[in-house]
Amino acid sequence: MCITGSLTDFSLPEIFRLLGKGHHTGVLTVNTDVPTAVTPNGVCYVWVYRGRIVAIDSQLEHPGLVKLIAQRQWLDRSQLAQLRESFSQKQPLGSELQKQGWLTLQQIKWLFQIQVLRPTCALFQLKAGRFKFSHEVKLPMSGMTGLSLNTLSANLLGLRSLNDWNALGDKLPDANAGLLSIKGYPRYPLNALESQVWEYTSGTVSLREIAKQLRLSVKTVQQIAFRLMAVGLVEEIPLVIHAPCPESVDAIATPLHPEVTDQPVSHSFLHNLMGFLADKSKHLPLRAA
Repeated sequence: MCITGSLTDFSLPEIFRLLGKGHHTGVLTVNTDVPTAVTPNGVCYVWVYRGRIVAIDSQLEHPGLVKLIAQRQWLDRSQLAQLRESFSQKQPLGSELQKQGWLTLQQIKWLFQIQVLRPTCALFQLKAGRFKFSHEVKLPMSGMTGLSLNTLSANLLGLRSLNDWNALGDKLPDANAGLLSIKGYPRYPLNALESQVWEYTSGTVSLREIAKQLRLSVKTVQQIAFRLMAVGLVEEIPLVIHAPCPESVDAIATPLHPEVTDQPVSHSFLHNLMGFLADKSKHLPLRAA
């Protein structure tokens, strides 16, 4: 089964939240019209395992993890040759190398930083593109470090690094809406501003008022609120606006002009009215008493 669409209609944070919430496994293919840092060939592949990102690469068939290791000269030629012959594809390459003692955990974390964390932030900079998520896909064990990133954590990471929010402008919550917490205290490490906005997630204070209380711009609070929504911590709710009561009937009712109220009703008008009512009564359905 495939899910396809446009990033202008369905943003990357929304896609990641869907994949994480459903614990999906497969590959997300992102196509752009022009080459970018994360899509040098106009395409990027994001492999997901049970709602967690395990690899990101611009190549589908030959992920570049081995190339990264070779560039760092962490393995010599004989080790690389032995690796190609002995690697079973039954577990991630990084896990196998660490198990054999060829790479340390710190080296594996560095590879994950380059292979997944940096491209994740770059993906959020995309302003347009098309996406396709396919479930029937074999995971690229030779391109996986053995580490993974929750897609909701990826949302928090990517949105924090976002400089240009124009592509997400119509996705931001309304400034007159409130935020309602849908979980307990967040298990994600929030930064200072996110924690301050979190304190107002009772569903009774508008984002505009939150901005005023925290002395922040409304746009900044909207962006922070969107980040909290993207990780499933809060939801946007409309607030009841108490409109002023209308004036009393006595104040707005205007009596008819004396000339109008005193004007006699003509006999022809009464004759026509009685005829109209008599005609209508012929078509009324009969009801039992």
